[in-house]
Amino acid sequence: MVNNMEAKQVIVFRKDLLKGEHGIRKGKFAAQCCHASLGAFLKCFSKYQCVYPGEQVTTRFEVEFGTDCVLDSWLNGPFTKVVVSVDNEEQLRELDKQCEELGIPHALITDAGLTEFHGVPTVTCLGIGPWEKNKLDSITGKLQLL
Repeated sequence: MVNNMEAKQVIVFRKDLLKGEHGIRKGKFAAQCCHASLGAFLKCFSKYQCVYPGEQVTTRFEVEFGTDCVLDSWLNGPFTKVVVSVDNEEQLRELDKQCEELGIPHALITDAGLTEFHGVPTVTCLGIGPWEKNKLDSITGKLQLL
């Protein structure tokens, strides 16, 4: 591998959803983190809607990268993924805003509330990256590991 860049992905989960009356199940926690990871990863791709004869519509995702980019470093490196926490939705949305301003691929996840949260759609977590480790550490490095 030519690339020496360290890359990682960070999943940020709301700690307030892990206790008390909200106290979600471990499986729901895992599923939400997976949604965040995949959602942020797919932001690295270009998405195309294709219409074929007979008006069948499909979606295609494409990505191209060389050996000198963050995606190559992550996919062909240690594939680092870290899960950290914030205290509440407000802090999660602030991180989402920072990622937007910095142009970092990210995905804010809202659970539909069908099996948890008493039927109320609830923002649960944020997937960030893959991106350069030092840039992610500048916004998530002080957050507590889960």
